[in-house]
Formats: sequence, C-alpha cells, structure tokens
Amino acid sequence: MFKKILLIQLFLFIGYCVTAQNPILSKEQIRQMKVDNLSDDQVRQLVAEMKKSNVAFNDIDAYAQQKGIPDIEISKLKARIQQMGLDKELDKSVKDDAKKDQYGSRKVADATDEPSIDKKNETREDRELAKRRKRIFGSELFNNKNLTFEPNLKMPTPPNYRLAAEDEVLIDVYGYSEVQHRLKVSPDGYIRIPNLGPVYVSGLTMEEARVRITKQLSSIYSGIKSGNTFVQIALGNIRSIRVLLIGEVVNPGSYTIPSLATVANALYVSGGPNENGSFRSIQVIRNGSPVATFDLYDFLAHGDLTNNIVLQDQDIVKVNPYKTRVELSGEVKRQAIFEAKENETLQQIIDYAGGYTDVAFKDVIRAYRVNNKEREVVNIPAGNVGAFRLKSGDQFFVDSILNRFSNRVTISGAVFHPGNYALEDNMTVADLIKRADGIKEVAALSRGLIRRLQPDFTPAFLNFNVQHALTGKENIRLQKEDSVMIYSKFELREEYEVRIDGEVNKPGFFTYADSMRLEDLILMAGGLRDAASTQRVEISRRIRSGSYDPKDSIKAVIQRFDINADLSNNPDAKAFALQPFDEIVIRRSPVYSTQANVQIGGEVIYPGEYAINTRSERISDLIKRTGGLRPEAYAEGAVMMRKTFINESDSALLANKLQVFYNKLQDSSDIKRLQEAVARKEQLLGINLDHIMKHPGSKYDLLLEEGDVIRVPKKLQTVQMFGEVYFPKKVRFDNRYSFKDYIHGAGGFTSQALRRRSYIVYANGEVKNTKKVFFFNSYPKVKPGAEIYVPTRKEKKGLTGQEGIAMASGLASIALVIVTILNTVK
Repeated sequence: MFKKILLIQLFLFIGYCVTAQNPILSKEQIRQMKVDNLSDDQVRQLVAEMKKSNVAFNDIDAYAQQKGIPDIEISKLKARIQQMGLDKELDKSVKDDAKKDQYGSRKVADATDEPSIDKKNETREDRELAKRRKRIFGSELFNNKNLTFEPNLKMPTPPNYRLAAEDEVLIDVYGYSEVQHRLKVSPDGYIRIPNLGPVYVSGLTMEEARVRITKQLSSIYSGIKSGNTFVQIALGNIRSIRVLLIGEVVNPGSYTIPSLATVANALYVSGGPNENGSFRSIQVIRNGSPVATFDLYDFLAHGDLTNNIVLQDQDIVKVNPYKTRVELSGEVKRQAIFEAKENETLQQIIDYAGGYTDVAFKDVIRAYRVNNKEREVVNIPAGNVGAFRLKSGDQFFVDSILNRFSNRVTISGAVFHPGNYALEDNMTVADLIKRADGIKEVAALSRGLIRRLQPDFTPAFLNFNVQHALTGKENIRLQKEDSVMIYSKFELREEYEVRIDGEVNKPGFFTYADSMRLEDLILMAGGLRDAASTQRVEISRRIRSGSYDPKDSIKAVIQRFDINADLSNNPDAKAFALQPFDEIVIRRSPVYSTQANVQIGGEVIYPGEYAINTRSERISDLIKRTGGLRPEAYAEGAVMMRKTFINESDSALLANKLQVFYNKLQDSSDIKRLQEAVARKEQLLGINLDHIMKHPGSKYDLLLEEGDVIRVPKKLQTVQMFGEVYFPKKVRFDNRYSFKDYIHGAGGFTSQALRRRSYIVYANGEVKNTKKVFFFNSYPKVKPGAEIYVPTRKEKKGLTGQEGIAMASGLASIALVIVTILNTVK
C-alpha cells in the first residue's frame, strides 16, 4: 500500500501540478523509489495518471532530473514503460494543445487557458469577445503556440538569488582533499554537511553562502587555510515557489512555478490578462506591499524587462483593469487596440503601432469619440498629433493617399520605352516621344491619339500627325494624365498571309513578305511532292481595287505559270511577285499514278496482295494471275468487299448481316480480315464468280479498284435456318431438297411465321425472297451454304372495350345518316 501511494506521489511530482491543492513531495521520498519493485499494475496506474495530466513520454527525463530522481531509476522506469508497450499509448494521449509541465508552457487555444467552451455551444458574444481580445496589442504573446516564457534553468545563478528551503546546494572540495556533496536546504534553512553538522544558509546569496560554508569546512579540511584545498559552491536543483495571480487574469489562482520564474512566466502560465485586464499595470505584491509594476509595452516596444522581476514564494501578481484603450486602424504598420497611460498622446500610440505605412495620409487623422450622449467625429491635424489627449473608446483611422499622380503622362505603342513619365513645364508630344527614346520603325506616322481627362474627368480624344509632331509642325502641349498612343502599322491592318495547297510537302498559310516569288513560297512549303506537276501552277488573287460594275462577274484574278522542277527561276514566274492573300495550287501530274493493290484469299493457288496492272483489269484477270481456283473452291460462294462511304447506322446493319457469312470462310484469319474490312467501311459487293470465269469480260466481270478484297471459300455442304421454324439448325445440303423440305426438316413453320416474306441469303451475298404466283408462294432455290430466314409475323392486337364502343358508335352514326337520306328521298 505504501508503494502504491508513493508511486502516485512520484507521478504528481513528475507532472508538476499547477493547482493549489496538489501536494509537494520531498526529494528524500522520491529517492526511496525502486522501479524494480513496482508491479505491472502499478506501472499501468502510473501511465494512466500521466495520460490524465498530458505528460509526454519524452518529458519524463527532464522533469524527473529537475527534482533529483536518480538517472538509473529514470532509465529503468522508461525501459519498463517501453517493455510493456505503453510509451506509444502515452504519447498518443498528449495533444498539441494540452497543458505541459511546471516550466511555464501552457495550453494555447482561443487565447485563453480557461475551461474551453464547446464550439457548438459557443455564442456569438463569446466569439466576438475572443476576436476582440486577439486584436488587443500584446495578446499575441499569449496566443502564439510557438512562443513560451519558460524560465531558463540552465543559466548561471543570478547574484541576487537567495537560498531557501528545498534548494539544492552543490559543494565541491578539491585540491589535497577531494569530496562532493549534494545537499538540500531544510525547511529550517540548514544544510547538513557530513562530518561537520548543520550550516544555516537560508536567505543568503550564493556568494554569502560560499563564504560561510568555506569557513565551516576549514575546520575539518586544514588545506583550505593553507591554500592547498579549495571549495566551490553551486546551485543544483532549485526549489519551487507558490504565487497567487489575481485580478483581470484569464485563469486566476495559485500556481506552483520554479523559483527562477519571473512576472512574465507567471502571466504566461495563467493565460495572461483577460479582455478587461491591463497590459501596463501589473503589480507584484510582496508581504502586503507593491514591490514592482510591470509594463508589457516596455518589453514589446523597447525590449525592456527591467521590472520583470524574479518572483518569490507567496508573491501576489495582480493584473489591474485597464483604464484607457483606443483603437488604431488604417495605414499604420500594426492595426490593433492599444492601452494608454494617463499622460500618453496619440503620437505614442502611433509609435506603438510601428508608425505610418508608406502610403499613409498624415495631414489629417479622423477620430470617432464617444461623448456622454452621442458619438462625434474629430479631425486631428498632423501638428496636433503629439498633443492630442486620448479618451477610452477612441477610434482613430489613418487614411491612405490618393491613387493618382500629380504630374504623370503616359506613352504606349510603337516607341522604344513605353510607360509613365513626369510632366515637365511646356512639355509637348515630341518631347514625350524623345523621353521614350523615339518611335519604332514600324510606327504609323500619319495619325496618333491622345487620351485626355477633361475638367470633370470624362475622357476625350485628340488626334495628331506623328510625322508633323516630330518635325515641329504640330506642337501639342501635354496635360496631367494625358496618354499618348503611337500605333504600329502592323496593328492597323489584317495580317498578311499567302496560302499554298496541293502537291507540296507542307501546305498551309505562310506570312507574306515583300518581293515574294512563287518559287520562294514553294521552298517555304517544303518543296514539291513526287506527284507534283510543274505545269499549270495556278495563282488566284483577290480583287482589291477598281470601280463597281454590276456586269462584272469576276471574283478573282487567275494566273498560270510553269515552273522548273529544281525551283530555279522561270522567266515568266520570276517577273510575277506575290501579293498578300494570294492562293497557289500545285496540281497533280496527270500521268502520275501510284500502285493500287487488291487482295484475294481463300481457295486460289497463289493468294495474297496484287497490284492492279491496267485500268481495264477485271476480276477474271486477277484469278488468272493467282494461278486459278483450287479444285475444292466454291466459286458461287465467292464474296467481294469494296470501299465505299456509309454512315454509322448502315455500318452497324452491314456488320449484323455479314455475321451470317463468317461460317462460310476458310478459317478465323479470314473472318478477321472480313471484320477489318467492315471496320474500314467496306461494303459487300455481290459477284457470281462462276459466271465470271465462264464469261470473262462480261458485265458481271467487274473492273478492279484499289482496296478490293475477294474471298473464295471452300465447297459448302450445309444449309442454315433461322427465324420462325420450330427447330432452327444447320443441316446437310441435298440437291434433291426444296425450300419446303428444309423447313419441314426443321419442324415446319411456327404459328408466328410470315411465310410470304421468307428469303434466302446465298454464300456470295446474293439475296432472293419468296414470290407470289397467283395465290401460292414460290420459294427461292436452295444452294450450298445458303441461309434461310423466316421472319416473324407482327402481332395483331384485339380491340379494347373503349375501341369497340367507339367503333360501334361510329357505325351507328353512319347507319343513322343513311336512313335519314333514304327517308328524305322518299
């Protein structure tokens, strides 16, 4: 039980409690702790307590060493926590905005350390109050998470530091005698030196304590008097003190802080002055009497920490309410709410704000002041700023200078250095052009513009002759805010281009240049193509001038020239210079012809790609060039694909229809070629290869065209049935069977069959449908590889009740009309 209580006390000391109710443990009790004797449950309990106080795992070393815990016990404790896997759990629980330790770090959120208000329950007044507090000059010290006022515990001991209970004194005796002591000042003010006894040091400075301790040690170390042994005194772990913060503080109360802490440290721990607290009247009360008044503005404005005294135990830090606050906004470097003392003026507030910005209007500062009954506006001239007395609630606004120039003129366009220039006495347009280093070569000299603001600031334009202005014939005086515009000749016309098309390597538009010839443009277009004709090169030219004649129907001027293949000068073409917007066309040579290829595959002796030999070459000629048909070839089933234009819907329909021919091809590669042909927008062209081979040169023997694809399948021995038959299937072809025989073999027509619309698709793509002979159906002949299709009869819907009533009403009306007419005739 004693170990558990001692463990909890150890944690509280490491976490360094900041409330008045937490007990303070002695170093002797902590030194008695043995981590090896702690159970796992006790370690978990310690970690749980650390998590509640937001102590991070990495903070254990610093805090424990500060209180004199032996390093070996600290290492054992950390190793034990890591071994149990509790270190990550401990670090995870410590959030960025959690309170840290005794050294002055604190939670910084919404500029306060008071119990946080739930954001969902936060009222508008709370948000406005927090926003206003952030605007108070000096509050950023307590809002900034990256800024702390931790006391420096590693600095040399201040000369005026006086020892008291709980301080640790380090005594180092060296020379002929060697001994070190770490002694704590007892509550009675004594340190007990081994082999010597108690020595009273409470209230002594470090130098006074050194003299007294050395004198006492000389009684047991004779070498001290003879000068062979020396004594050095240092301060070890410092004591903690308790101070009370009252008044207008965010978190008033009693705080435990290091004995080296100052007023600023205590303010930071408590969250600083609240919205009504003074930043300039912070009193330190010791033994019932004020001993110092700390002004934060001295530190913020001048870096002066003279009155930031070191606190002593039981000191009271009182933050008084502010007396005068004013707000400064506008063109100052630091816009904020400032606190003023009684004797301060507006000039000092501006100094606290860092002074004016570069564009501030300093002649008059506007002030908004609250009187006893109403508000008023006060104008403060620049000469009265240093003597203007402040009143709490004043709002000062520093305006900016006008966004205009007193002597600006502008020049833009075709000059070497366009921009803004100063208006000089009697300055003319020519003077401004000279300031801009003159006009460019491309400047339009016949006309320029001046944009001028009239007295009522409405714009007006003045025109001038640029050439005359430069020669002095026109002397136009400039005025403030005049803007002179010199235009470029290229900006005042359409961009000059020429176009070349036809048999050149890079057809298109090219920038026109003076004296450009036909051969020059061909050269710019990458030269002639192999198919280009050097004769009858045609140039078309716009009609750009002349008088209107309604009888004149000419739309362009056409010129034709012959050129040399090496683009050397041709006498006729050389004398003809191109003009802007000319268009040149290089024709294709009428005798030039590229290879035109066709493909043939399937059951021929030498399938593959063939070049068309003559313009009159036919299908029969191609079959001869392939070596003829193989014995197993089925000529009647040959198909031919030819390039043509079809839209997307027709292409999809064609693809669906071609699906029926895929099973007639030799293998999957033939099917792939046929599908690629469809993708290239090639249509099926019905041919009768058997008739073509028997009658070469006939009308069925078509002339070949580039891209034609011919496929000759093997002999086909089946017939496929689709549609409204009871059992659609593929059956063996039998020359003795008729159309009806095949239908009967598939179970016959269904009740939904539209017999008179039945049709056959033959292997070569030819389609034949059923014909009506008198009252009988004449079905087409079936051949090997044929596809029999029986379409579906459209479903006939019976009349609904409403439709029947409507029809009966109509018939009754007609009958009534007929009876009426008959009665009238009688």
